[in-house]
This record gives sequence, structure tokens and C-alpha cells, in this order.
Amino acid sequence: MKILKYIVIMVLFTSASCDDSVSTAEGTPLAEVPFRALTATELMDKAQEQSIRYFWDYANSNSKLAVERVHFDGTGYDQNLVTTGGAGMGLLNLLVASYRQIKPEAEVFARLQTAVNFLETADRFHGAWPHWMRGDNGDVVPFFEKDNGGDLVETAFLCQALICIREKYKNGTAAQQALAVKADNLWKGVEWNWYTDGQNVLHWHWSPQYGFEINHELYGYNEALITYVLAAASPTYPITQAVYQNGWQRNGGIANSGSRYGLPVVVDHAGASGSVGSMFFSHYSFLCLDPSTLTDQYVNYDLATKNHAKIQQKYSIENPKGWGGYSDKVWGLTASESRTQSGGIGYFAHGLDNNDTGVISPTAAISSLPYAYDESIKFLKYCYEDNPSKVVGICGPYDAFSIHYDWYIKRYLAIDVGPQAPMIENHRSSYIWNLFMNAPDVRNGLINLGFHSTKHEF
Repeated sequence: MKILKYIVIMVLFTSASCDDSVSTAEGTPLAEVPFRALTATELMDKAQEQSIRYFWDYANSNSKLAVERVHFDGTGYDQNLVTTGGAGMGLLNLLVASYRQIKPEAEVFARLQTAVNFLETADRFHGAWPHWMRGDNGDVVPFFEKDNGGDLVETAFLCQALICIREKYKNGTAAQQALAVKADNLWKGVEWNWYTDGQNVLHWHWSPQYGFEINHELYGYNEALITYVLAAASPTYPITQAVYQNGWQRNGGIANSGSRYGLPVVVDHAGASGSVGSMFFSHYSFLCLDPSTLTDQYVNYDLATKNHAKIQQKYSIENPKGWGGYSDKVWGLTASESRTQSGGIGYFAHGLDNNDTGVISPTAAISSLPYAYDESIKFLKYCYEDNPSKVVGICGPYDAFSIHYDWYIKRYLAIDVGPQAPMIENHRSSYIWNLFMNAPDVRNGLINLGFHSTKHEF
């Protein structure tokens, strides 16, 4: 009763000025109880647990795969719209949930079975899944009119997770081995070489009505490296090294000898107009592909990914556009929901210089934890200690915010939440990285493309 009384008193007088101190049962005035900052371990635990909630509590009820988005701002969203890339990220989140004992292994396994069974009957186009599909029956949902067929990049984000599922369960019980076989067959069914259209470059899309008419060729550096790695690793429909060299590597054009803030940029960020692009370039492909000590003929991916994150933080400190709130602990530009010039809501790929609109996307810093530990922990502290009432919701930090405009949006996108828990785990244990990098077909594909990794001994 005594403690309850003190709580009531504090609630009644939180905004009052009073000289009389109110004591706790231990005798320490409540007004003097120090704020206990969260440790780095507690911050990582909380971020992982909350991120995983998106893929557990809000997954599509039938397929158990990730829905495109979830809104907590009173606006509607389609609970039946499954996103292929986000679904792959969601499967990785389930693996982390099991490994970190956030969810019971038996329940995780059951969900993975449901998801893999659903993917077996969902629409595919020369083995590739579409960008979007219906969660109730697997039918394609066009991303736009001509994008109504296979999406090779989204498929790659899904296939990397299928390989990790295979590796986790391939030596398990009979039921676990059966799941591993199904996951293996799904990934091997993708006709990667079809998506070259007979050229030395991979194409993002193919449609049964429009063929390769979109003609979106995949050149690096962007989020699509994993697409080339898996295409080379495929034991059924592989590409040649020439496709990688001409496509992703651009025959050496991928290399960048410039620097920002004294840090080598290393790679030319495709589509970023000579600037440093969105942080997701260094996240999506590296959820499973370990950049630590990874090099090919032209690029040191270890340096490229680490410097990408560190340059972003230094840019926020310099804050050349004078946005309110940017600092050493509030940083991170990537693709996310955004505030439009008119004050509405849009979706933009934020990067240095060419699309910095004063909007911070939390996944940019959180998912960079393996690259810039101190800088990412500072951001997590800002979210969970300095501004949780505006920035953090039930699934962790919301998709985006702008201190400058006092703009905070209570929404989540699967492909933004998705990288967070796996990348935190990769920092903590390399769990996802090790599953993927030790897969024999993946190693063969990397070796065939001329990659080297002292960490993984090839």
C-alpha cells in the first residue's frame, strides 16, 4: 500500500514544483532515482525481439509469410499482400527467433513448414516468384502493369533464406530433413540463366505477357549482389562468370577510387548519381552473404560495407543541409516511408546528397550494427532511451521519422524491419552468415566468380 501511495502521489504531481521529496520504500526520493541506461546487450535483445514480432504476430495467417506492411496509424493495409523479398527476410527472422530462443523451436519449425509448403504451389515464372502475391492462394499480384511475372531480385532474397533453412535442418530428424529437401528443391527450381535473355547480364523481371520489356538490367553496386551469387551457385541453372563480370562488375566500372570524410567509398553506387546511395545497398545482399574479408577482382566488400555505414554517420554529423536533429546518434538514410514536400507520405530511397529530405530511417543504422557497432548502438540508445514515445512501437523503431518536421509515422515495412534481427545476430554470433557461407553450392558459386574470404577459408 505504501508503494502504491507514492506512485499515486507522483502521478498527481509530475508537473508540479514541490520542495517536499517523496521517498520510496527504500528511502530514496523518487525524483532522485537515477535513470538506468540500457546496456548494449539489452538494446540488441530488445531490438531483435521486437523486430521478430512483425514476422510472428503480423504474418499472413494462411501462408505465415510476411505481409508488405503493417500500419498502426489508423490507416488500412492489405493483410493478404505477401511480399517475396520481405518473406525471405521473415524466414531468416524465424531462424534467429529459434537460435536466440525468442520463440520455441517446435513452433518455428511448424511455421517454416507452412511457409515452404505454400511456396511450392505459389505462382512462379521460370522458377522465380513475383514481387507480390496473395497470401491465401499464391496468385501473383502485379507490382505495376508490366511487372506481373518473375522478380529475380526478390526471389534471390527468398532463396538465400531457403538455403539457410536447408542447412539448418539437413542433418536433423526425418521431418526436418524433409523440410530441408523441399527448401532445396525450391531454390534449385529457379532458372537463373533464363533471366540473362541471352546476354551477359541478369535482368530483374520477366513477364509471360511482356517478356523482358521492362529491361531492368542488374549492374552493381546496389542491393542485387546476392542475385549474381545465387545464379552462379545454382547446380541446375547457373550463369557463367562472364555474366557476373559484364553485369555486376561492369567490367571494372563498379570500382570507385574516391573517398568521403577520409574514408574510401570503394564502390560506385549505381543509380546514385555519383553519390553514396541508400544503406540498403549494403544490407539486403549481406543478410546471408558475409562481407567480412570478402573480396573479388575489383572490390573489397568488407571495406565497402563498413565505410558505407561510417560515411553515413559522418554525413549526419556534418549535416550539410542543416536538418534539425541530425547528429552522431541520429543518422541513417535508406529506402523507407518518407515525408513529401507537401507534408504527405511517400516512399523514397534516401541517400547522401541526391535524396536527403530530412527523414531518418531506423533500419539504416540498426541493420548496420556488424559494420559500425559504436555508431549503431548510439542510434539504438537514441531510440530506446531518448525518444521512445515517438520513435518506438510494438515491433521496434517505426519505419521513419523527421525531427526537423516533427514528423513521426507509426508504420512498418517488411523489407525495413526484415534486416534488423538477422544483422544484429550476424554481429553477435555470425549465425546466419555461417549457415549460408558453409553451404557447399554457395561456396562453389563464390569460388567460380573469383571471390576470396580468409574468414571462410576459400
